[in-house]
Amino acid sequence: MLISLSKHAIRARGIQGHFKSLGLIGKRGITSTNPKSAIPLSNKETALLTPILPPKIPAVLHLKTGQSYAGHNFGGTNSKFGETVFSTSITSYTDSMTDPSYLGQILVFTSPMIGNYGVPSNSSTAFPGLPFLESDKIQCTGVVVSDVALKYSHYQAVESLHEWCARYDIPGITGVDTRAITSLLRDQGTTLGQLAIGDDTFKPPPSSEEYWDPSKENLIALVSTPKPYTLNINGKGPKIAVLDFGSKANILRSLVKRDAVVTVLPWDYDFNSVRDSFDGLFLSNGPGDPKMIMDTAATVRKTIDEWDKPIFGICMGHQILGLAAGMEAYRMTFGNRGHNQPVLALASSGSIKAGRVYVTSQNHQYALKLTEDFPDGWAPFFINCNDSSVEGIISTPESGKRIWGVQFHPESAGGPLDTIEMFTDFVNECQGGKAESKHTMIPGQVMGGAETVAVVGGKV
Repeated sequence: MLISLSKHAIRARGIQGHFKSLGLIGKRGITSTNPKSAIPLSNKETALLTPILPPKIPAVLHLKTGQSYAGHNFGGTNSKFGETVFSTSITSYTDSMTDPSYLGQILVFTSPMIGNYGVPSNSSTAFPGLPFLESDKIQCTGVVVSDVALKYSHYQAVESLHEWCARYDIPGITGVDTRAITSLLRDQGTTLGQLAIGDDTFKPPPSSEEYWDPSKENLIALVSTPKPYTLNINGKGPKIAVLDFGSKANILRSLVKRDAVVTVLPWDYDFNSVRDSFDGLFLSNGPGDPKMIMDTAATVRKTIDEWDKPIFGICMGHQILGLAAGMEAYRMTFGNRGHNQPVLALASSGSIKAGRVYVTSQNHQYALKLTEDFPDGWAPFFINCNDSSVEGIISTPESGKRIWGVQFHPESAGGPLDTIEMFTDFVNECQGGKAESKHTMIPGQVMGGAETVAVVGGKV
């Protein structure tokens, strides 16, 4: 049953009467069931036949602009505030929900059914030190779906979407018209919201002052690694430093797959003090407003001016490159989130050919401002075919630099892999100027081993 009611419709009908019609309220108040009373799950067949059902608890999505959407709850049972955004991706909800760029956001999926293939184990044996998904936990604040699947079927699944969200206390709402919510967000832009659960659904909607705005905080500091660590310490490829603004795991996997030795540094690390130990610098994706870390942009500016080795930035990293180059970043109306964003290449570089359209995976609210005159030494690399926003920048041949930035995710996870070879291009460029082994000690950790010190540019 799909429900989308404005605040006026809910008030006219009475929110308690509305929930009674759904069977979410009995004579004695909220109806609840105990998920522990379900038959113990011994194998995947049992999980399909006897799924753990969420308690019958009402839920309401309140938006700061006054709209309310009533449905019922799954997952966590605590009310949460966040920024309400939508994603047009059809698959890979587990990857989206674990993407650190979604920190602080209530994620509305436009795909009508979510959860039908469950959730896999997040342990990875192929890449020691990295999770199977995009981070070690759910990053979004809440989830809004039209129809949540409580039964799932996939050979890698170990639990349902409901169970997974419940473990991490991430509230979900289902039975709402996500088409109406998405249309509203497209018209008025991303909007602050609250997922009210249980007894909170009977309270008046929050006042304007009560809504939490994640863009006012430095979210990058919350998701960046607190200390350096190294992956693939015995790799034969170049030594690449990653400034971690909230990196997706698949970015690190994509570098390790190409046998690079990858050292991940905190977002505010003084890279210039150790830069000569590396063959390249990678700037990762991350959540929030890039202007929250202008000190890091200044650090990158110094790196660009004084260093001649390759630099590659993705998403937030692309915006930081732009700010370092003297460009402006702005907040988009509703951003681009999904797996089907077409971009036009304006320049050729490595595997990228000018004039070709590439389909890309994206997740961002901010973008670089398109101007007639780019700063000296820079040129637009990609442009979005839908909204003409800047999707990439590149250093010019005259600058003598080797720097690329893209707003989209070449590594996807999930989404198309049209531009995945940009990682090969970058690693090859770094390999071409590979530095001699140096022994710069950075306090940290070698992931996948027992060592407690990361040796940058050398062997343990």
